[in-house]
Order: sequence, then C-alpha cells, then structure tokens
Amino acid sequence: MNDRLDTIWQHVLKELKKKVSTANFFTLFANTGLLSLEDNIATIATPSTVVGDLLYKRFYKELKASLDEQTKENNELLFIVQALNKSPIKEKTGPLFATELNGLSEKDRKTTPILKTEIKPSQPSMIGHLPRVRKEYNFATFAVSSTNQLAFVSSQNVAQNPGQSYNPFFIYGPVGVGKTHLLHAIANHIYMQNPEQKTIYLTSEEFTNEVVEAIKNNDTSRMKKRFRTAALLLIDDIQFIEGKDRVQEELFHTFNILIDQGSQIVLSSDRPPQEIKKLEKRLSSRFAGGLTVDIEAPDFELKTAILLKKAEKYGWELSIEVAKLLANGAQDTRSLEGLLLRAITLATSLQQSEITSEVALKALGKETEEKRGSLHADDIIKEVCNFYSIKPTQLKGPKRDASLVRARQITMYMLKAELKLTLVEIGNILGGRDHTTVMHGVEKIEGQLEGNVHISQDISGIKQLLRV
Repeated sequence: MNDRLDTIWQHVLKELKKKVSTANFFTLFANTGLLSLEDNIATIATPSTVVGDLLYKRFYKELKASLDEQTKENNELLFIVQALNKSPIKEKTGPLFATELNGLSEKDRKTTPILKTEIKPSQPSMIGHLPRVRKEYNFATFAVSSTNQLAFVSSQNVAQNPGQSYNPFFIYGPVGVGKTHLLHAIANHIYMQNPEQKTIYLTSEEFTNEVVEAIKNNDTSRMKKRFRTAALLLIDDIQFIEGKDRVQEELFHTFNILIDQGSQIVLSSDRPPQEIKKLEKRLSSRFAGGLTVDIEAPDFELKTAILLKKAEKYGWELSIEVAKLLANGAQDTRSLEGLLLRAITLATSLQQSEITSEVALKALGKETEEKRGSLHADDIIKEVCNFYSIKPTQLKGPKRDASLVRARQITMYMLKAELKLTLVEIGNILGGRDHTTVMHGVEKIEGQLEGNVHISQDISGIKQLLRV
C-alpha cells in the first residue's frame, strides 16, 4: 500500500472501531488493508476467505459508507485474500458461499462457490501423541457456514497466535454444533507447530474430578503444578462447574496464573458466561475478559456439507440429492452421523453399493419414529428459533418485538399441543412467565389457525422440522 491509501484506510478503520464491537474489530478488520483505489473500485486485502466473506456479508455497507466519506466518491468494494506486502492468494469478486461441499455434481460445482479452509490438515503421526485430542478434528475437516464463520476464523487466529490474539477464548452454543471440534482443532494446530509445549485438554467434569481427588488425597500441590504449567489449557463444557465452589476457586487461581504467564486458555459452554448460574462473578468476569463467540444451530447447507464429509470418512459417496434429503431430516450435527450410519447399514443389508433416495427415506422413517417418542420442550424451542432465526435467549427474554412475540406465542401453543404441558410449566420454561400470559398466547394462536394462513404455514414448517 502507498502512503495515501494507508492514510485513507486508517481513517476508515478509526471510524469503524467506534461502530463495531472490539471483538469484531480485531477479528475482522485489524489485518485488512486498502491495496488500490481505481475507477471507484476499492480493492481490500483480507487475511483469509472466511474474513473476506464476513466483511462482505456483514459490514459491506459500513465499510462503503466510511470509505465514501473519506474519498467523497461512490465506491464499490472488492475483497481479495492477501497477506499485506505479499502477492494475492485467491480472488473473489462476489459473496462467498462458506460451505465446503465435497461430492457436488458438476452442475452444482459451477453454481456453488466453495470456501476451503486456510489451514492444512495436521500431521497424524504428530497429533497421535496428544492425549485426549482426536487427530481428525482439525480445521481442514471442519465444515463452515454462516452459522459458525466467526467462531471458525477466531479459532484459527487463536491457533496461529496462542496467548496473544484472544485470551481467554470462549465458545458457546447448543449441543452438536462443533464446539468440541474447534477446541481439538486449536490443540492440533498448536501442537503441530510446537509439539514440545504442554497442552491439556479435558472436560469440566474431568477437571472437577482431579480437584476432588487432589483434595481427598491431600495432594493439591501436584494438581496445581499440572495445570498451572500448561502452555495451552482447553476445558470443554465449562458450564458444569456451576455451584462447585472449591472447583471454581481452583480454576480462578489457575486462570490468573496462566493468563499472567502468557498461556492460552480456551473454554466451551452451552451458554455465554453471564448466563451460567451459580458461577462466581469474578470467574464469569474472567471468562468474558477475552473473546466470546457463539455458534448457532447448523443451517441446511452446513448439515449437507457435514454429511458429505462424514460419508467420505466411511468410504461411501453420497449424491448431493441424498445428502440434502438426509440433512433435511436431521436436527443437529450429532444426529447426522447416526442418521448416516443407519442409511449405510440399510444399504449394506440390501447389498447396495450406494445410498439411494429410497434407502435414505427408510432411514428417515425410523428416525421419525424415534423423534416422536422422545420429543421434549428443548426440541420445540430449538426448531422455533431455527425457523425464525432467533436465539433461545431472545425467545425467553423480555423483549416484545412483533416477530419475537409471534415466535413466543407459537412456542407456547406447540408446547401445549404437542407435549400437553400445563400453562404454569410452559411459563417456567419460557423465562418464568405468568400462566395468564401463556393462556393468552395459546388462545391467540388457536384463534388464528384457521383464518391466518401465515400462522398455519409457520406451524406446519416447524412441525416438519420436528417431524411430528
């Protein structure tokens, strides 16, 4: 970049820093630059295709407005992948479809841009020595979509700059969205770069057990030395330490020592730090002191991508049509593998060399029976949130935006209609609402079912997701 372009870009970044969160700024904007500005086309360097995709989709208007203000021109933005002062790696002129769909037909390949990860797979021979970390869980095997892009690129930054980029790094989201995969990918990449450093991965239950055992055996000094000398500490499902005072105290002191000595801490949870009940405020504050990112429930494209990857792992080739069929019948990423294995078993029993649509439908039929027998409130809440693109915290929260009220009342109706819950039970599930509020919501939906086509279509769509 020349001095003029650099000056313009620094002014742009200065303005954007006032408008976006600190986490977004340092994750997405800090390593960008203005390479050229010709014929009102601004070419912007980004460190990876994922970052470029996020900037294009989420911050195009903000970037353009700020750049237009600086140049007094009407500019178009072009994002390319280029480490500053180096030659371009890859160029994209439009939005990126951030999912890697191996096995696409030739026609689909031409119409679906593919985003591949920037980090190469870890070397299995090296990763085999890292306890408790699965070598196949690396960045190259992680399917990326709009629901997990920020978590993915942030994890890459942590892996490339441990103890420097974001510390601690806190990932949260519902079951089966890839939190553990990203923790393992971080551990694998860091270990590949420096196999001599001390890395510890464990669940919060295992951490709790070690603390309890150390206290029981009067051997806390050994336990403290083990954790407080780690260069990288990763703890999965940290929410399970809530209410365990002695465990939280030990983690608090370990946390402070590791941060002070520049060690990297990575944590995962099913909810953000401030929503973990019975968690000491000082610990919650430490958890939120670095970068906190969420992973949403997988969208259709991501589930399709994961199925194609997993089928490859088992030596089967899925057509894109069958992958889409199975993806439509799976609620989360964890159920995907079970559904795929069921289809593989059916195909094998029928002595078929491929999984046909008929086999996939049979597998889905069995899945439907199982889901009907095990449906619970969390399933309904999850699918309502997926359908309306909102979060469970919004659904249960106090805000009364029209879209939220509609989703909330439909949830009330479905909890009563499908699970036969009482009004009081429904109110407690949805953030402690009064039973009269629930009654009003249920009656309103019941009254609109016949006359309001949009309500009936929405409920049918949610039921299809639930397969009830």
